[in-house]
Amino acid sequence: MKIDLGGILDSVQRHLEQAGVAVDLSGAASQDAAADAKVKVVCVTPDLAEEAREMGNARREDAVTIRIDDATREALDAWVDAGVVESRREAAALFLREGLRTRAEELEKLRDALREVERARERLRDRAKDVLARDDD
Repeated sequence: MKIDLGGILDSVQRHLEQAGVAVDLSGAASQDAAADAKVKVVCVTPDLAEEAREMGNARREDAVTIRIDDATREALDAWVDAGVVESRREAAALFLREGLRTRAEELEKLRDALREVERARERLRDRAKDVLARDDD
């Protein structure tokens, strides 16, 4: 059974545009190309605007300097221009937080692995102390 992805994309685009959401499929050379393209869906929390307001009021003291490409800068600027956030810095912090929240399960697995490594280091230090203590005898 062949799925009419082009038709689905058209329908989704129409519904989104009726809701006031602009959808740009101009990256595809034709509707057929759009139908054959892989579709990537990105989900963010529905309360993103509220999250942005909370972050704007939260005290943030740690600074992280990063370099971004033009496309990322333009995307951050779009959020600023839309009035969701007040600055690129705030937009970047918001999406960094959102990305970490989205990947929380993977992050927890990494933290578990790091805890295992630390326990192994502690065992190694204890073993080294035992070996060195025997040499002193």
